[in-house]
Amino acid sequence: MSGALDLTGRVAVVTGSGRGLGRAYAIALAAAGAAVVVNDLDEDGARETVAAIADAGGRAVAEVAAVGESDVAQALVGLARSEFGRLDLMCTNAGVLRDRVLWKMTDEDFDLVIETHLRGTFTCARAAVVALREQGEGGRIIVVGSPAGQRGNFGQTNYAAAKAGIAAFARTWAMELARDQITVNAVIPTAWTAMTASIPAYAPLVERVARGEGLPRAVRQEHAVGLPEDCAGLVVFLASEAAATITGQCIGIGGDRLSLWSHPDELVFELREGGWSAEQIAERWPAAFAPAQQSYGIEFAPLDAGES
Repeated sequence: MSGALDLTGRVAVVTGSGRGLGRAYAIALAAAGAAVVVNDLDEDGARETVAAIADAGGRAVAEVAAVGESDVAQALVGLARSEFGRLDLMCTNAGVLRDRVLWKMTDEDFDLVIETHLRGTFTCARAAVVALREQGEGGRIIVVGSPAGQRGNFGQTNYAAAKAGIAAFARTWAMELARDQITVNAVIPTAWTAMTASIPAYAPLVERVARGEGLPRAVRQEHAVGLPEDCAGLVVFLASEAAATITGQCIGIGGDRLSLWSHPDELVFELREGGWSAEQIAERWPAAFAPAQQSYGIEFAPLDAGES
């Protein structure tokens, strides 16, 4: 890889990179020239990612730990600097699921997901930003959101809340770090993973993917679901000089689809001198506001599993 997309000399940390999307990100960053600190709670997965990078001629080391606590974040940044001399990118991909409807979700279900996704993103980004500001050469923070955080999703109170918070991190940190030339963007990936394969509508596709036949065109385009490797190019792009002016954005990637998500914004407003009573709101809502009410939840087009 050459030109503005060449990451030679850059150093990246990718959390949760022992498998799935994180592994795809780490391998793609290394292929573009970056040295990579691989992180995962699963030691075998982390070592396998490092081996895959090394076998392709890249450089990588592993840090086996669960993100969330500040000392783990510091260890990841410290390893990047001790092994490779610097840090240029923090990609906060690590995650966990504990899906249950609201009335069945336990405190433990909620806390683990928030600890891993939201706190893990916060502590790792904070540690990285301290190092990047000390270096004084700019840098990249890539946080990982989800369509669940953009639109909500049934059974994912904890996950959707964490991912919505991560999108807000990107917008907030982009403002705070602009003077330091540190960009912050959220990737909103959709890919075939163990979680995706468990969705009942996709059951007919499990054996097809296992045979290496890929996913149907409708799934790749209308559902924006491809393989993890389909999402990795966006991370490489955002890590590169080609994306130096892009910050504060939520960018979707999956299958054949690349998208830019909107930020929450006012759709309709009216002013009433002296404020609004309940009766006045009830009077104006049907005509002025109801037509602009928003849909919610992740929506999929009907799937024809037999389509090529």
